[in-house]
This record gives sequence, structure tokens and C-alpha cells, in this order.
Amino acid sequence: MNQIALGKRIREERKKLNLTQEQLAEKLDVTTTYMGFVERGERCITLDKLTCLANILGVSVDYLLADSVAATSSNNEKLMLQLLASATEDEQNLIIDMAKLILNHSDSSKK
Repeated sequence: MNQIALGKRIREERKKLNLTQEQLAEKLDVTTTYMGFVERGERCITLDKLTCLANILGVSVDYLLADSVAATSSNNEKLMLQLLASATEDEQNLIIDMAKLILNHSDSSKK
């Protein structure tokens, strides 16, 4: 696992939410020092804590690990997953509805 890339992504998401390391550490029930180690890629985070962290940040675990997992999908698929991961549930539903509409229109015009 690329701990440095993971740490950077965690830091970016924390900052998007205007949380300090101390606030995030408190929500995650870890020390601020540990949170700093994780963000710098100096410590491994357990799967349990990573899952909890993803929920706090409002992103998926696979989004946080995007630089660490060997990609088998296309760049467009990854981009769509990242967009969906950062969207609210209502926004996700709207994106899905729009994609369905576009695909249905595309299928109709091919006939």
C-alpha cells in the first residue's frame, strides 16, 4: 500500500471539510500525533480505522486507496467513481438518472 499517497488523500479530504488534525483525530478516536503520522505516510492505519475514517470524510475506502490499488478499470471509470464518491446521495441519484437518460437516448438514435 502506498501510505504516502493515502496520507495525502486523507489530508486533502480533511481540509475540504475544514477539519483540523485534532478534530479528525477526536472523531476517529485516535491521538493527534497518530493522525499526523498517518497523513505523512509514516504509520499504517487499520482497516477498521480506515473504514471509519472514510465514513467521517464522506468518501469511499476505494477512493482513499485509489493510488494504492492496481487499477484494472479505465481512467473514465475511475473518474466516475471519484465523482460519485464525493457527491451527496441526491447528487449521486441525479448523476445516475442523467447517465441512464443519455444511454437510452444513444440507444434510441442507433435504431
